[in-house]
This record gives sequence, C-alpha cells and structure tokens, in this order.
Amino acid sequence: MKPLKRFTIQFVGLKEGIHTFKYYLDKTFFEYFDFEDFNDLSASIVVSLHKKTTFLELNFQLSGAINVNCDVSSEAYDQDISDQFSLVVKFGQKYNDDHEDILIIPHGTYEINIAQYIYELIVLAIPSKRIHPGIEDGTLKSDIVAKLRQLSPSEAENEQNSQETDPRWDKLKKLLTDK
Repeated sequence: MKPLKRFTIQFVGLKEGIHTFKYYLDKTFFEYFDFEDFNDLSASIVVSLHKKTTFLELNFQLSGAINVNCDVSSEAYDQDISDQFSLVVKFGQKYNDDHEDILIIPHGTYEINIAQYIYELIVLAIPSKRIHPGIEDGTLKSDIVAKLRQLSPSEAENEQNSQETDPRWDKLKKLLTDK
C-alpha cells in the first residue's frame, strides 16, 4: 500500500490545535481496495485534526460526485455524495479499533494512516438504491424504461385488484369486529 502513503498523517511534530488536510480523490484510490461498484469518482475530503494533550480528534468532511449505473435502467449518471465522520484517537497499551468512532493506538506511535476511514466514508455515502433522476421526473428516454412502463400494471388494474377481496378474509375480518 505504498501509494496510500499520502494518507498518513504524522501528528508527533504538530503543535496542539487544529490542523487541516485536504485530499482530492478519483477512481484510482479504490483500486487498492478492489472496489468496483461505480464507474468514476470525483470527491474531496477535508480532514480536520484537533490535537490535544492526551488524544486526537479527526473530523472528515466528504463532498463530491460519483458516477453509478441506475438500478432500474442501467443508465450511468452522476450521484452527488456528501457525508461526515468523527474519529477520536486515544493512546493505550495496544492497538484497538473495536469501536467505530474510537481508535486506540499504542503509546509511542507517531503517525496514523486514514485511508481505510476515507474508503469506508465514501462507500457508506453511496446510496443503496440508485435511481436515475430522469426516471423520477420522467425525462429519461430509454428503451428499458419504456418497456417497464408498458409491462407495469395500469392504475385501473390496481384498483380492480384492491376492490376484489377473498371471502375468507372477509370472514376473518368479521371475527375481529364481533368482540
């Protein structure tokens, strides 16, 4: 992971106070993590490190756009992403990252690599359901969308199906009201 060396922050020489680090990312960042769930990425991360006498506070701010394929039409589009994350780094006897927002590193450590935290922040900012904005407002012209609209049930069919009920259910509903 030599190329991820730029995400290593050496905090031992920093004075107490707030220090800001800015990173600009593209898809090559994710090659080191074997993550290929999107087409392209253009994001910026601002890491604010607040160094105190006994611990460190890291605040991550993500903003940018990610090019993904729509789950409905498979059309590529740019999805805006933004998120934030806070991490507290404490010093202890041994390394411990059991908690998601607290990291304990051994005494004498002089640097911290934040690449994994940036990776997780971006992956969690990607929406799980990706729908092209053109589908929601009806402006996307696609063969797949046209075929889906053709095959979807009409509103008249939906009303007809909701009005017809099984007589067995009517008997059960009557049991509830006979109390």
